[in-house]
Amino acid sequence: MWWARPDLNQRPAPREGWSSPATIDWEEFERYLRSKYVSHGAANRLGYARRYLHCLTSGNLSELLSMSDSKRAHILKALSALSKFLGVYGQFTYLIKNYGLKWAGTRTEDLIIDRLVKAKDSEEVFEWVKEVKRIIPELRDFMDLTVVTGLRFNEAVESFNLIVKLAREGRLHEYYVQGRTLEHYKFKEIFFREDKKVFISYVPEELVQRISGNEPLNYQTIQTWIKRRVGKMRFGDVREVYASVMTKYLAQPEIDFLQGRVSTSTFMKHYFNPAWISDLKERTLKAVEAVLVKVAR
Repeated sequence: MWWARPDLNQRPAPREGWSSPATIDWEEFERYLRSKYVSHGAANRLGYARRYLHCLTSGNLSELLSMSDSKRAHILKALSALSKFLGVYGQFTYLIKNYGLKWAGTRTEDLIIDRLVKAKDSEEVFEWVKEVKRIIPELRDFMDLTVVTGLRFNEAVESFNLIVKLAREGRLHEYYVQGRTLEHYKFKEIFFREDKKVFISYVPEELVQRISGNEPLNYQTIQTWIKRRVGKMRFGDVREVYASVMTKYLAQPEIDFLQGRVSTSTFMKHYFNPAWISDLKERTLKAVEAVLVKVAR
């Protein structure tokens, strides 16, 4: 067995009799992925796992060495999930160490430089939001939701659709509680994934009421509309701008909490309790109103 080799300086040879695409229950693996990741994340991992299964079965990751950091990271995430599903995760980590592969892609300083040169100021991002709202009026309320919550793109879609669904069923109060709070944590199967979790968002009632009258959206439709009619997807920038604008009103742990970046630090795990911050909602909504003015048509 290739993983039994104790010498980390010797690269493992292909293993005979290992799982092949024909012997892996791909439908069960897809269900496994969907239980841990949002739909497009699960689909991404499934696709890469199918395409690069041979790297895992042969014990040969050499072709990953010449790939871009971004593509390599996608493949490693997919193979990591597959190895956990198959019960060979320990052997997979052995492979990674043996080939000297790194999970991290771009260095922190390079990421900061990219942000500095990508957009001159937040107004550029706000103008993009306004352009999307003008050209694609069907996304007007969705775009407002993204700018006032700072949610990840997939989370914003899920939240939007949940508001629509529950409003039609007369159950919106189960999600949007008195006090202008979307309580995502009540729907863990939607908003809690292995590596990403979001708990609450503060949203003006007027916006939630507008969203209630919409039709559901899906990721592919939004992406197609924007790419064809506007030309560029910038939801990552919207999320960054939200975090940057919020620094004028909130502390970093508060922003991290609202955007679902609950770190593993001792402070965040054991001491940070948003329930004890009595004015968190008021300060957040004050910032939200200022942002909505920026993207008003």
